[in-house]
Amino acid sequence: MELLYTGIIGFARALFKVQGLNITMRGERNFPEVGGAVVVMNHTGYLDFVYGGIPARVHKRFIRYMAKVEVFDHKVSGPIMRELKHIPVDRTAGKASFDEAVDRLKAGELVGVFPEATISRSFEVKGFKSGAVRMALAADVPIITVTLWGSQRVWTKGLPKKLVRPKVPIMMEVGEPMPAYEPVEECTEELRSRIQATLERLQDEYARRYGPYPAGANWVPARLGGSAPTLEEATALDEAEHAERMRRRAEKIVDPAADESDAPEGPAGPDAP
Repeated sequence: MELLYTGIIGFARALFKVQGLNITMRGERNFPEVGGAVVVMNHTGYLDFVYGGIPARVHKRFIRYMAKVEVFDHKVSGPIMRELKHIPVDRTAGKASFDEAVDRLKAGELVGVFPEATISRSFEVKGFKSGAVRMALAADVPIITVTLWGSQRVWTKGLPKKLVRPKVPIMMEVGEPMPAYEPVEECTEELRSRIQATLERLQDEYARRYGPYPAGANWVPARLGGSAPTLEEATALDEAEHAERMRRRAEKIVDPAADESDAPEGPAGPDAP
């Protein structure tokens, strides 16, 4: 029994009640009771990896997330991540993390991936990297989708945190198992399309259940009348942020004493290889 992981999930559930979160889940039993699977999620908030792991508990299973190696290097989060058996991803040497993930899948684990590779500032589904499909093919396991909506209202990139009493609804839907197939690019696009269709359905239901989206709200996509950047605008922001990070790293190499202030705003989100 994994006492730490179980304890963290129990604490999270209690915290959600204190926060007043109204979490709705469906499709939980699409998770396999046994055996490996790649778990693919969309990414709108820093705590998606916490919310997304809850449906798997219907079968008392844990998800091993692929996460940036920097999280494992931290003196506090590192030991916890290793104890929870998550998988470090070094983007300069991705093969090692890919191989470890495939080994875990073959051993019957659930491996969690965010194929958008970073939080979507637009709250729309970004383009997917192909790692999830390639891992599923290599391990001969299915892909399980978990689509989330509403988590950006608690804590996301570029918006104020609302961790004390956000009292907001969050919806999740687990899709039916999807087999991976060749060509990888076509399978990856189908995977993205499935999550996009589910997200749009959840967004519509959210508005019916909890009221129309407030015009101009910063947590609402532009497509639905909000003030979040469009997908194109968000992509430009991401590219500018990446270029600035690379510039600072280059300065660090030239001058090791230089201040490299490119740490993430919050917990680093798990990424696709």
